[in-house]
Amino acid sequence: MQLKQNTDYALRILMYVARSKEPQVSSREISEAYDISYSHTVKIVNKLGKLGYLTLRRGRYGGGISMGAEPASINLATVVRQFETNFDMVECFNADTNTCVLDGRCKLKKALQVATEAFLDSLKETTLADLIGRK
Repeated sequence: MQLKQNTDYALRILMYVARSKEPQVSSREISEAYDISYSHTVKIVNKLGKLGYLTLRRGRYGGGISMGAEPASINLATVVRQFETNFDMVECFNADTNTCVLDGRCKLKKALQVATEAFLDSLKETTLADLIGRK
């Protein structure tokens, strides 16, 4: 399984903001620190703001990004589920597009479903605070 780039960047952005010693950071600062395009950074920051993870303040003076939730309350599994739109590891996971001739007789689908859930369950045990070394 591979996470989408947006999911990876969302987790990195949360880590950056949570680790910052400054009360607020800018999208430009994050963009440059991670070598992510500025427009891409802004889109992800805005989504993280809408989800309540970040607080966004507009303005040249006094504007910026800060944490909107405590790092210990931000569960990785939840963030991943909010950014990933599809956990279909193989085509038979999606009934609408499934053309597999083995569907219904193959044990691979069940094994991959169990593995996907195990992956997400393991992320439930980790918070943003764990990633940045705070408890």
